[in-house]
Amino acid sequence: MSWSRAVKDAARSGMAIERTRLEPLVALRATAGLAIVIAAGLVLLGPGAAVSSAFGAFMAAVATFQQSWRPRPVLALASGLTLAVSTFVGYLVGSSHLGLFLALLAVWTFAAGMTWAAGPTAGIIASGNVAIMLVTVTLPTSVAQAAGHAAMIAAGGVVQALLIVVFPVRPWGARRDALADALAAEADYARRLRRDPVAPFDPQPLMKARAAAAVTARQARRRPAELHGARGLAERIRPVLASLADPAVGAPARGPGRDRVRELLAAAGEILDAAAHAIRHGETVRLPAPSLAVLKSPDTEDLLPAAPRRAARRLAALLDDVLESAAPASGRTADPAGALLRPGTAGLVPLALGAVRRELRPGSPVLRHALRVTAVTCAGLVIGQALPLGHAYWAPMASVMIMRPDFGQTYSRAVGRFCGTLVGVGVATAVVQLARPGAYLSAFLAVVSAGLMYVLMRTGYAVTQVFVSAYVVFLLGTGGVRWDQSVPDRVALTFVGGLLAMIGYALYPAWETPRLRGRLADWLAAHGRYAAAVLGQYADPAGARRADVRETLLAARDARVAWHEAVDRAAGEPVRHRGLSRAAADGAGEALAALGRCAMLLEAHLPDREHPPVPGAAALARALRDATEEGARAVRERRVPRWDGVRAVLADPGWAGDGPEVLRGASRQLLTSLDGFSDALRP
Repeated sequence: MSWSRAVKDAARSGMAIERTRLEPLVALRATAGLAIVIAAGLVLLGPGAAVSSAFGAFMAAVATFQQSWRPRPVLALASGLTLAVSTFVGYLVGSSHLGLFLALLAVWTFAAGMTWAAGPTAGIIASGNVAIMLVTVTLPTSVAQAAGHAAMIAAGGVVQALLIVVFPVRPWGARRDALADALAAEADYARRLRRDPVAPFDPQPLMKARAAAAVTARQARRRPAELHGARGLAERIRPVLASLADPAVGAPARGPGRDRVRELLAAAGEILDAAAHAIRHGETVRLPAPSLAVLKSPDTEDLLPAAPRRAARRLAALLDDVLESAAPASGRTADPAGALLRPGTAGLVPLALGAVRRELRPGSPVLRHALRVTAVTCAGLVIGQALPLGHAYWAPMASVMIMRPDFGQTYSRAVGRFCGTLVGVGVATAVVQLARPGAYLSAFLAVVSAGLMYVLMRTGYAVTQVFVSAYVVFLLGTGGVRWDQSVPDRVALTFVGGLLAMIGYALYPAWETPRLRGRLADWLAAHGRYAAAVLGQYADPAGARRADVRETLLAARDARVAWHEAVDRAAGEPVRHRGLSRAAADGAGEALAALGRCAMLLEAHLPDREHPPVPGAAALARALRDATEEGARAVRERRVPRWDGVRAVLADPGWAGDGPEVLRGASRQLLTSLDGFSDALRP
């Protein structure tokens, strides 16, 4: 892709307005917290304290809107307290010497850039702290005032956290939605299998539901029981649905058996939808009687062969369990001992430090982002000081808020921020000129602007910046700064900051395109380990660890997500394909998805522990694991993988012995998928 097209696509993305579900009550609560803090500051301590506390409350509320499963009060407190520390330290260093503040800014910005290793929420909060620190360090005039301003900023975060605790909006709502979305995705999958017996399934909803199911020990004791068991059942239903529909291991492609399978799939879809609706809204499950009748129909046993008959029985039992687990029970909570526990706030510190330490290596995208954003932010402050505009901090503030670890987000945010700032500043300026507001009216207009930003935060970055810009103009007016002293400077320096961010990425990029082969190799090796773990269950039903299958499946899903995210980022980069064209990437991705599906079919029919072992399955598992590991090396070295070892095992007619027919059918599909992967990579 050329640079002109890449920049044009990024600009279009930055100006896009998305239709999304709004959260007006959450926005109203955040706005109320901001209003309380500003009003208390104005009445009790004056305009300067009001401005400081407003920044703390504003950023604390922004933190609670991030995509995180951490408790919202914790996010608000973390944002407010870290911003207070940043402001106080920044004033102590920066009040005496610009050079010392520049050194502190470099250290602070580099640390903020590295926090992206701990996740996007941590990275966004840290970046916001650096940006707001650039503003707030200019407000105090003494150490005592700096301490007071820091205390007011921290108080803003505390107020937002308290409001979340006192006025919860739809408790457990995000987790209900995640689990309901997973069940609804399973329902849609069942319906698609009626038309296409080998339809693909995106495991992203199941992965999101798993992330939502991980709770702290305190949350585990209070979580509603209906949010506990259905996710695991959904994980087990998916392979059963696939095995029931697949003609190679399930019902025949035509005839009464296929018609019955379509009826079973339709019934499963309706029941899963009913369970999803009940969990989402905390209601009693409304059972679809005709669908239940299909599942319990006695003639199913006569219409289906052995393997699909077992799958139909298992599906009916799993759906019964889903209906039971989805039923709300007043006062009943899940057993904390069976929960997926995530570490508490104190336990996050060593994990975050470990993640940062792993990224301190040459070639790390996070390290490159930290170095890039540090250089650009420091350069922005120096340029802002050199320009005869005043308010020099606005250029580095714009840069640090714009820059992200990937090309597309950085360039789209640069365009969205400048255009949004231009519109927001223009509207706010017109209001100021017409109304000539005093401190209290300016504070009211700032609160209204922030409230609109909270409501529309998820609709697009440019829209958000319109109201953020208006908020800053009105808030600075509350502190006595005239619009003609700040507005022209803000527009010009925002443009400078955005331009610096774009130049910084162009000069020191972290392209995803050259890493595509590595991501593809990781996905191949992960799927090979998953399929080998499943085959190991057939080789030794009594001694094999069922947990191995689960662990390798989760690793394969993570590798799949990493691959698709890399492909999406690479699609917008102005870089040649460097050995892996888009057609090759698409073909290889489809082949690996088919490989994972074959392993899933085998997982759906895992033998009981008392079942006799299949000796040939162990040989196939070893051959598959070795071949995919060697194939991953071949992909990285730009060679076409070969599957001679797997082919040799399957060439022996007696390799499966008296094992189930599903083992033979799915294993043949495994080899077909591997051959398709190699064909996609051939020049």
